[in-house]
Amino acid sequence: MFWKVAVLCGAAVGAASAQTQSVRVVEEIAAKVNGDIVTRGELAEKNKEIEGMLRQQGLTGTKLAEAIQENTADALRDEIDQLLLVQKAKEMPNLNVDADVTKFFNEWQTQAKITDPDKFHEWLRAQSGMTFDELKDRKKKELMAQRVVGYEVASRVAIPEGDLQKYYDEHKADFVRQEQVFLSEILISTEGKTAEQAEAAEAKAKDLSARAKKGEKFSDLARDNSDDLGTAQNGGYLGYPSTKGMLRPELEAIVFKEKKGFVTDPPIKLTNQPGFLILKVEEHFEAGQASFEEVQEDIHEILVGPLLKPKVREYLTQLRQQAYLQIKDGYVDSGAAPGKDTRWQEVAMLKPPVTTKEEVAARAKPHKKVLFVPIPGTRAALKVRKEPKAADDLQAVNNPPPPKPSKKPLPAAAAVAPIKQ
Repeated sequence: MFWKVAVLCGAAVGAASAQTQSVRVVEEIAAKVNGDIVTRGELAEKNKEIEGMLRQQGLTGTKLAEAIQENTADALRDEIDQLLLVQKAKEMPNLNVDADVTKFFNEWQTQAKITDPDKFHEWLRAQSGMTFDELKDRKKKELMAQRVVGYEVASRVAIPEGDLQKYYDEHKADFVRQEQVFLSEILISTEGKTAEQAEAAEAKAKDLSARAKKGEKFSDLARDNSDDLGTAQNGGYLGYPSTKGMLRPELEAIVFKEKKGFVTDPPIKLTNQPGFLILKVEEHFEAGQASFEEVQEDIHEILVGPLLKPKVREYLTQLRQQAYLQIKDGYVDSGAAPGKDTRWQEVAMLKPPVTTKEEVAARAKPHKKVLFVPIPGTRAALKVRKEPKAADDLQAVNNPPPPKPSKKPLPAAAAVAPIKQ
């Protein structure tokens, strides 16, 4: 007998009648993973996503059917993988991905060219079928899983510098770039302020600009004073490269002629919105061939990829060995740890686990139309029959966040947000 996540209906009339209350099935549990569960409905949604992505890739007929069968066979494995990694992330006290989540959605908003946050959230809902908070939670879990893989697995994979240099020499054409600048900002808004308050805001902006020019830490000044909360929490750092044509002409004319470390003084009076803007040039790369030193970390990530997959699977097997894991009959974990007993344990005389609709809704994953929306920097983690099957692939590894531009390491608290237009 399979336990069901159920809702009891009707009033209890004494102890005897309580045993015979009618039960309406809400959802079936497919697997228990420590304190979390995977449900049949979640797997069904996952399989719909997989089919949709494969159709977007242009597969039809027999090829589509084969690819769907191949990818859906790993659906439960992938769900268990992510749960185990997120659970591990919660045990790591210094692991925090909030800034990266902000960066991701700010970049998406920039590419969508929607400056109003509320309108952007409405657009996300229309495109994905999910609320902004639901999307943030989903992205946060993805990044938590990726961060654990980075700390626990990728950081232990070493590539000799000679191999990095060899790859650079053989792929120099891949590292030719446009001229680009990386910027941080402090915004002092005068929106809705009286003339007297606007004068005080201008004086504040001039003071901050002068202090930054004299050497005070720009990130601290931005964090404590900027009215752009999206970037203030990340020290004002925008995080993405700006190339010519991306900025307003008056801003472009300033920053593209300056070197790293330049701070606008006096502040720029904005014409498109009331306020003052202070910009700092964090990096300025000229157009042309990037040096080996500038792209060394990027090359390391490229070469680590093929070595990482089997090591990630090995790590996930270790997590499975340590986990309380039970799989319902009829479901298969294709990443099962050899020798571990994951049989579904049913105890005689116990009633089915009971919960309410609200509890199910609170913990269940929302409907996921989002994978049909082109998210900046992502790609589908799907296998197609014409390519060799990578049974040990990990969805979180194959869906990295937007790749870093070819440059020196960014500040740890990097976030992406548009400069006010």
